[in-house]
Amino acid sequence: MYTLGISAYYHDSAACIIRNGLIMAAAQEERFTRKKHDPSFPIHAIRFCLDHAQIRFEDVEKIVFYDKPFIKFERILETFYAIAPKGIGAFVKHIPEWIKDKIFFKKLLKEGLNEVARGKHKNCKILFSEHHLSHAAWAYYTSQFDESAILTIDGVGEWTTTSIFRAKGNEITVLKEQHFPHSLGLLYSSFTQYLGFKVNDGEYKMMGLAPYGDHKSDNYKFYRQRIEKELVDLHQDGSIQLNMRYFEFLYGERMISSKKWETLFEIPLRKEDEPIEQKHCDFALAAQDITEEAVLNLAREAKKITGMKNLCLAGGVAYNCVANGRLLQESIFDNVFVPPAVGDSGSAGGAALASYYLQNEVPRVKEEFLKNKISFLGPAYSTQHIEAFLLAKNVDFERIESKTTLYEKAASLLVKGAVIGWMQGRMEFGARALGARSIIASPQSPDIQRTVNRKIKFRESFRPFAPVMLEEDLVNYFKMSEVSPYMGLVTQIKDEFQKKLPDNFQQLSIVEKSRVEKSNFPGITHVDYSSRIQTVDKTTNPNFWPLLKAFKELTGNSLLINTSFNVKDEPIVCSPEDAYRCFMKTEMDYLFLGEFLLTKKK
Repeated sequence: MYTLGISAYYHDSAACIIRNGLIMAAAQEERFTRKKHDPSFPIHAIRFCLDHAQIRFEDVEKIVFYDKPFIKFERILETFYAIAPKGIGAFVKHIPEWIKDKIFFKKLLKEGLNEVARGKHKNCKILFSEHHLSHAAWAYYTSQFDESAILTIDGVGEWTTTSIFRAKGNEITVLKEQHFPHSLGLLYSSFTQYLGFKVNDGEYKMMGLAPYGDHKSDNYKFYRQRIEKELVDLHQDGSIQLNMRYFEFLYGERMISSKKWETLFEIPLRKEDEPIEQKHCDFALAAQDITEEAVLNLAREAKKITGMKNLCLAGGVAYNCVANGRLLQESIFDNVFVPPAVGDSGSAGGAALASYYLQNEVPRVKEEFLKNKISFLGPAYSTQHIEAFLLAKNVDFERIESKTTLYEKAASLLVKGAVIGWMQGRMEFGARALGARSIIASPQSPDIQRTVNRKIKFRESFRPFAPVMLEEDLVNYFKMSEVSPYMGLVTQIKDEFQKKLPDNFQQLSIVEKSRVEKSNFPGITHVDYSSRIQTVDKTTNPNFWPLLKAFKELTGNSLLINTSFNVKDEPIVCSPEDAYRCFMKTEMDYLFLGEFLLTKKK
């Protein structure tokens, strides 16, 4: 029984194919179209999924969309009715598009399926899952838990912005919901926009900026007090109440009323190209702390009303790995699971899994979901394909047919300070590069963070990099014992590796702070001694584990920088062509494409 899950028309469109509960393939549309966060119907992703499974539409029993467009349209209409006559301009402008996209959605969906051109889909049953159920299903059914609380937090689905579920066996039951417009996800996006970053893209930048803030500063205390007093009420049961006087997303234009925010916080809205100052860092820290407090309240409420020892997280806010780390640190639950692709892309898989498990009395397929088995679900490219591409491009390359030699060669180059593009096996599903489409380097050079940010990623120099390591090395270097195969948790490096900060640290500029060595591994230690962790084991990440092992044999540790193989404003690379193009327009030193090694100097 094949089920095809689809998410589309908002951001990060994706497709996922499952067979009898087993995920066979999944991919985001952006990886094929090269448009970051591509919201369009995932024609290329669906083609890939069907081709990988070696089936046509005639073999698919059900096609499941990740939310219910008609209910979403109902929310849009009711919202505009409630605020009328405000927002009438946006309403008139967009109503024809909304009617086409929401009321006649099945027609739109079928038109998209026709473009896929992989057989006839008219006998496929088309179903619609609820948005937050799709999130919940992705998190729970890909976990190893037989029972769990599930917490889903995002901007908004149909009406719901936050949900608490109880899951046992195959059943998922919703216990509590928060409804639009009161949304932790939209609040965080509002903070993001105020700091000059793009909504649905720059939230992780704000999270990375927050540690440069100072809890002791007058600015931080002022911003925190204003947020709590004027902007949002946080309740002990996890619910929140936004003061809608300060927000404009009801009108369909912007997230916030910039003039009111500027009056409230006494700093102008930052433009994207303006320099980042200490006041922006302090504001980001206040916003992050409020978000973490809200997430912890929700987790405590989920524990209280479910009584479960396990927690699964999903929804866009679950990408906030700092909040996830706090959740783990507080020990509210014994076990916390954060899958890859926790946003709308993963909901394509969640919709398919929800349909299969909630409508069939079948045993859970869990052995396939061990650690990274739900990461590497995208395309792989054969040796013949890669070689043909390189020959056609007339590229000078070295072929290393021995896997052992390949890993040893890469490790020796890393020890010498090289920055390497690494493309091996099937592409990752989700926002994190986990060793299949990665840029890697040794974290021990004092300048490596600045080098990779400025010369290779072409992004802000304050942005931290995540460490990747052998699973067994985690407890030797970091204050955490929970494995983190999906780079979803943040913790601090152990005290013995930390370096004392200068006495005038808080008086330094953000650039100067970023250049201070915080640990023996400066490339992966953020300004507050924190790191976003990725752990690797031999069974589930066989193309990356031997490299880390070879590096450890040369250096005594397996710690490497691992960042996504892309540059600013582009998706992670998918094909050899994408990887070569990215390699050539950056200052990476080497590129490993399967068993082929390319040297920039050549």
